[in-house]
Amino acid sequence: MIKRGKPSKDGRVRITFALPNEEPQGPVSLVGCFNGWDPYAHPLKPRANGHRSVAVTLPASSTVHFRYLGENGVWFDDEDADGLHEDGGRLHV
Repeated sequence: MIKRGKPSKDGRVRITFALPNEEPQGPVSLVGCFNGWDPYAHPLKPRANGHRSVAVTLPASSTVHFRYLGENGVWFDDEDADGLHEDGGRLHV
């Protein structure tokens, strides 16, 4: 699930990325062009609502590419992305 906030006065948007706690098992990180594809920059954290999530603030009116990185180097995409690209999911902010 991807939830977009409203643009702020400084032209940035808060985006929350969430996955159910059950699947995939083990730790998951959000990686993308906005964090240099660093698997340690944005780990998803468990929440009380049964999901795990992470929020990032990105420039409005931009396109970002991202993927999730799970345990044992397993990459996967988000069905809620605006589209898929060779770099993974594409999101128009």
